[in-house]
Amino acid sequence: QVQLVESGGGLVQPGGSLRLSCTASGFTLDNYAVGWLRQAPGKAREGVVCMSSSSDGITVYADSVKGRFTISRDNSKNTVYLQMNSLKPEDTDVYYCATGPPLACGVSAWRGPAPPGGMPWDYYGQGTQVTVSS
Repeated sequence: QVQLVESGGGLVQPGGSLRLSCTASGFTLDNYAVGWLRQAPGKAREGVVCMSSSSDGITVYADSVKGRFTISRDNSKNTVYLQMNSLKPEDTDVYYCATGPPLACGVSAWRGPAPPGGMPWDYYGQGTQVTVSS
């Protein structure tokens, strides 16, 4: 059974850091593109970062998080991480990890929100809440 499980969300003050984890079961995560997306209430999901398999070596960040967020993977744990530093109140959202075809990072649709034809993600985790507030 394919499953993605996120963890690591919580409440943090502006300027603080959090690390989210996404652990896959039922398949090998490194065979697919992996993305982190976020969604505010009443809004469509938008892509934060897209990372291809290790063999392709492509990582693309949304402009809003460049220099602050870093995606990484531990293939031995079938897990992908999102290190979030210098957090801002506008980063408050529910964060989801997602997997898609290996070439998903090469199309702009991964960024969303709500692109024509849909986003390229096949599976999503259940989401984890990140709240940045003083």
